[in-house]
Amino acid sequence: MPTVGVKRDLLFRALGRTYTDEEFDELCFEFGLELDEITSEKEIISREQGDSKASGASDVVLYKIDVPANRYDLLCLEGLVRGLQVFKNKLEAPRYRRVSPISGEPQKLIITKETAAVRPHAVAAVLRNITFTQERYDSFIELQDKLHQNICRKRSLVAIGTHDLDTVSGPFTYTAKPPGEILFKPLNQSQEFTAAQLMSLYKTDSHLRHYLHIIEDEPVYPVIYDSAGIVLSMPPIINGDHSKITLKTKNVFVECTATDLTKAKTVLDMMVTMFCEYCSQPFTVEEAEVVYPDGRTCKYPELAYRKEKLSSDFINRKVGINESTEKIAQLLTKMCLRSELTGVGDEIEVEIPPTRSDVIHACDIMEDAAMAFGFNNIPYTTPRTYTVANQFPLNKLTELLRQDLAAAGFTEALNFALCSEEDIADKLGKKISEIRAVHISNPKTAEFQVARTTLLPGLLKTIAANRKMPLPLKLFEISDVVLKDDTKDVGARNSRRFCAVYYNKSPGFEVIHGLLDRTMQLLEVKPVRGDGYHIQAADDSTFFPGRCAEIFVRGKRVGRLGVLHPDVINRFELTMPCSALEMDIEPFLGHAAETPLTHDVPMQEVIKHKFPTQHESSRAPSSRPTSTQTVFGDMSTTAGLKALNDFLTDKSYMEGFAASQADTAMLDAIPSAPSSTFGHLMRWYNHIESFHGERASLPSARRQLILPAATTNDDDDDDDDDDIDLFGSDDEAESTEADRLKEQRIAEYAAKKSKKPALIAKSSILLDVKPWDDETDMAKLEECVRSVGMDGLLWGQSKLLPVGYGIKKLQIGCVVEDDKVGTDLLEEAITAFEDYVQSVDVAAFNKI
Repeated sequence: MPTVGVKRDLLFRALGRTYTDEEFDELCFEFGLELDEITSEKEIISREQGDSKASGASDVVLYKIDVPANRYDLLCLEGLVRGLQVFKNKLEAPRYRRVSPISGEPQKLIITKETAAVRPHAVAAVLRNITFTQERYDSFIELQDKLHQNICRKRSLVAIGTHDLDTVSGPFTYTAKPPGEILFKPLNQSQEFTAAQLMSLYKTDSHLRHYLHIIEDEPVYPVIYDSAGIVLSMPPIINGDHSKITLKTKNVFVECTATDLTKAKTVLDMMVTMFCEYCSQPFTVEEAEVVYPDGRTCKYPELAYRKEKLSSDFINRKVGINESTEKIAQLLTKMCLRSELTGVGDEIEVEIPPTRSDVIHACDIMEDAAMAFGFNNIPYTTPRTYTVANQFPLNKLTELLRQDLAAAGFTEALNFALCSEEDIADKLGKKISEIRAVHISNPKTAEFQVARTTLLPGLLKTIAANRKMPLPLKLFEISDVVLKDDTKDVGARNSRRFCAVYYNKSPGFEVIHGLLDRTMQLLEVKPVRGDGYHIQAADDSTFFPGRCAEIFVRGKRVGRLGVLHPDVINRFELTMPCSALEMDIEPFLGHAAETPLTHDVPMQEVIKHKFPTQHESSRAPSSRPTSTQTVFGDMSTTAGLKALNDFLTDKSYMEGFAASQADTAMLDAIPSAPSSTFGHLMRWYNHIESFHGERASLPSARRQLILPAATTNDDDDDDDDDDIDLFGSDDEAESTEADRLKEQRIAEYAAKKSKKPALIAKSSILLDVKPWDDETDMAKLEECVRSVGMDGLLWGQSKLLPVGYGIKKLQIGCVVEDDKVGTDLLEEAITAFEDYVQSVDVAAFNKI
């Protein structure tokens, strides 16, 4: 996002009131901007160059405001103030007009056919009778620079030239000539230079040297002359000194040369609309005529207004509000988009001014309506559908492998996806012509020329940068490489690779081979030919002859391992033997590599099943009748539904982290779809109902949530059979006595149960306590750990385990009562010994 720096006092004077920093920050947020920093010129120079350089700098407070990249109308003080004033209903959005000269013909800019080879397009306009102050002049120059860096793409698409019209005379000619034939005095220089000399002169200029490459290698350079042969500018490099504008300039000729005509029109419109308010006739711009090589003529600036129509219902639905059509029109008008009701339903006609080139779709208008309404004012709503997110299987496998490879003693490295051609070819003993690598068309450095096709060079360069570390060095990386693939739309594909290297005084091939076996064990691939894996001798210029093998899995080659060739080691500036392993891990996923992990909701179910909305309250009857009585209450009552809604506030399922029979049983207990007032319940209800095709395969419930239905008596006198108790007693006294005995026995059982001691939940915890370095007194560290005493804590056995580089960690066990001692409490107490303990990790946790 571009950052605009404005002087605070000047801004407040233009806005007509003074804000506190907090108030202005809030105003910026409401308008879709961000107050990034409050600083001063002196503070900036002091921070970047030191206090000595900032001694004479200004103390004026500056506001640094972040502006959206496509809002070119907010890149200067004038446009920013105008937008805020309209937003606060203190000003109506101005209407910009293109006018003809009061006397005489409009200024002409004639384009010759020679420009077609470099910058074929040009547009122009005149700001007549403008009044500059120092602040206005600075803002005018700064806007040019902001546009050059933004929409103009550092002058490669458009270059802006501004000239004092009273110092030159039209018509003007835009042509292209060889560098040696262009001679003029450039801006702020005291003598004339040819274009070729200027290229050498500005090679060391901190500002202009960044633009020389645009035309430097062209046979001809673009240049603009007036009728007397005076050079106005040599775009996109520099203007002539003769026509430079000053505070006394009254008439400004603005020209834009470009390789993109649409961008040129936008830039010209932005330059003249931002500063035409300072003309004698505010918000008017004098037209200029551009004559093309084929004889066509066009008048600029276009200052085109266009109209779009959309419905208020569209905005209400997309934003999530419920406002009237009149209110929506008012909101859009606040954003400088004049809007009126057409009278046809809820249709709104929106007028888009020339300053809003960012509006290209109805969604842009909708976004402005949301901004004017206030994002914080949009009511929170519960999504009407429930989506299931699962980790991409390839990433899940990668994470699992990373953990176990680290446990095997290897350190993970993360390297750049781009590298040099030399890294993947010459240094590995291969030819770049034989490698189907993706090349970068315009690499900025020699280090980033191609996308890597192997992970090995990155790991070897990592070792070279860490040669002072104690041996052995064991590194691994699991990342993507890029391979050319004609079957893909983009001509290339990513492939997830696993690479590991072992660097020591001896090659250590057995270490790498052991890591391969461990990896295959983790991937559940047996060490047999056919359905398992095996290695087979191979020749590869990267590896030492006779010390290289290919890895085959189920008959398919997936990678290689071996001892690296001495020449390869020398090219990476290493001095000791090194073994390496690299293999593709995607084949171990099968078809799952291309599809998301959807055990809970299969993709075909999601596609064919339409999630019910809140208006679709009816559903297919359950295959088995069930009671509405649950542990949360009766699901046919509001109280029962509320209790279940509260239970689901922070849960996705009734039990655990996946759907089960407990969910389907509870679903059957609910007579009809819940109302939207129970947001969490409705979310769960819609999700569980989508499992209708998988009910039988869901895991069984761990506890019973549905209670038996209560027995009810039918008092209908027409059905006498219901009053006959074939096996009961007609004696009410006997029935009363039986109930009394039942209650007595229940009370005696409850009293007996209350006397039994409560079961205390305990856990066995194994802690890894890491010291700061190899000089830490481990005996003292253990003494500190055991000094931690708590009710419900019992320390057990301990031992020291090597971590690496001579450092050992303390592994100590303990038994805790769950209600009294937690792992967080233990970790906090142990890490309090800051002189000895670096960190505490839970190595194992088991319920007793």
